[in-house]
Amino acid sequence: PPPLAPHSLSEVRGGTCGEFYARASRGNLDLLPWGSAQRRGLLRGALGCLGVRSSRLHPEQLRSLGALVCDMEPQTIPASGPSILENLKLCPTLTRPQRDALNALLLAGGTSYGAPSCWDLQTLQDLGPLVMALNQTTLSLVAKAEREALARSIVATYSSRGLAQREKSLTLLRTLVAPSASSDARVKRNADGCSPKPITASTLSDPIFFIYYTPREFELCLTEEVLKSDLELLLEFPLPGSYLGALKNRLEQVYPSGIPEEQLRLLGSFSCLFSVEEISRWPVQSNETLSALLAGGCGAPQAQEMIRRFLELGGAFAGPLLRRMGGEKLCGLPEEELQRLPAALMGVVGQLNISSCSPAKKTLLYRTARAHLGTSGYCWLRPFLGGAPAEDLKALAEGEEPVNMDMETFLSLNPEELQKLSVLDVKNLLGTNLPALKAAENEPLVVLWLEKQSQRDLDCILGIGLRGGTSTPPHPTVSASSTPNGPKPSTLPTGPTAPAVSPSTEPSPPLHTTASSTHQPSPAVVTHSAPSTLVPTSSTPTVSTSPSVPAGTTHPIPPTHSTTTTSTSSAPSTPTVSTS
Repeated sequence: PPPLAPHSLSEVRGGTCGEFYARASRGNLDLLPWGSAQRRGLLRGALGCLGVRSSRLHPEQLRSLGALVCDMEPQTIPASGPSILENLKLCPTLTRPQRDALNALLLAGGTSYGAPSCWDLQTLQDLGPLVMALNQTTLSLVAKAEREALARSIVATYSSRGLAQREKSLTLLRTLVAPSASSDARVKRNADGCSPKPITASTLSDPIFFIYYTPREFELCLTEEVLKSDLELLLEFPLPGSYLGALKNRLEQVYPSGIPEEQLRLLGSFSCLFSVEEISRWPVQSNETLSALLAGGCGAPQAQEMIRRFLELGGAFAGPLLRRMGGEKLCGLPEEELQRLPAALMGVVGQLNISSCSPAKKTLLYRTARAHLGTSGYCWLRPFLGGAPAEDLKALAEGEEPVNMDMETFLSLNPEELQKLSVLDVKNLLGTNLPALKAAENEPLVVLWLEKQSQRDLDCILGIGLRGGTSTPPHPTVSASSTPNGPKPSTLPTGPTAPAVSPSTEPSPPLHTTASSTHQPSPAVVTHSAPSTLVPTSSTPTVSTSPSVPAGTTHPIPPTHSTTTTSTSSAPSTPTVSTS
């Protein structure tokens, strides 16, 4: 059920209060602070709605109250009888008076669980979370074998629990075995201060052996023999945090000059308990040792110190080690260390994620990878393309093999280099993944690139509805040359029939001509008075001027002239002109 919304309880109507409080009892009551006015008001409203007039709750009332019972007074437990036990299982914690009332109810023997002296492992498991509330008096009546069986079943789930959860249940575990532990010679200590007995290889055969020791006793009783020969087995036990701290202290006592490298390989996640300063003294010399330590999953400072120590002692990276390190740890290396990476390793490291690298480090890694892989293998280069220059990206786009770059890789490209790519370059890079660019149009990298592209190119080349930052350039009305290799004069030669043409404000591309026009030995001059009409000839290219006569024209056309066509064979260099 959803958590209880903090609405005013005064809005709850009598006709619907039962349904409201039933739903509230199944919600997350922990959202309301313990003892808060709203939480107390919720319980009062529920009791009033259900007609509760005393400490005794009937079964139907208990079903409606659910976890709200957890806030009731301790006397409610014995007054309501065994039916209240199912409600108490819903309580995250019980107060000390509530736990005492619960144990009194169980000791009376009138519940479905029977007398504690008859409980077996199944009964203890059926009690569920109520086991955490059992006191020493109740547990002492349960057979030792059944208590220890329950302790083993709890320890078996430790591997999936965090250290905080282990510590929380440690009190229960020690309580389960306390009656049998008290019969040991705990008061008798050996010369090393250990009691009840030293921890040897045979001790490790019991999966709950550590419960019989306090953390301090655990440290004193760990023998040097076990630490040297059975450290790996010892670390397989789901030890709570306080015991792991005791083990760390004992290792430092046994190895005052530092933990040997062969033992470092066995530490796993236990290595995360050591400080950066302590790690700086470790003999991390082989790829195998560093790989094993990194597998422990320590935080960045400790992992980087392990790598630094490895390099300090002359270690050289191998492919499996780089794969174990991953991109994040690789990015944490200094630039001078990245420069030392052999180029041949780039082909065996797999798909590293170097997104956390700085631009400078991405560039270093790309250059190293390119030195070994070249520019033709996109699949191999893909993890390092965040450091690729624009010319290499263009080479990929223009290659014979389709790239089909995924959007994650595209968004990892260097923003400065991406700005140098044309719309066609991007289309060729993305290939079949081009539609994903539309979905990523609001990404900062894409926004910057789009701002520099013309709308015409985006529409004509991509055609996926992207908006560019520049408008379509206007079509020119004056061509600087009639042939691809011809001159680009700003004015035409003056003469009786050739008026001057004003300079264009920007270079204009040449108009395309028909094949037959390039074979004519001389152009013709065409004049007319029709407004803004391009009049080509079948044998010559034409140039159109603006309807208005620009300033500086030496031979303006009188407005009374009619349209005429004059072919001048004596002026072979005069281009064709259409004037109005």
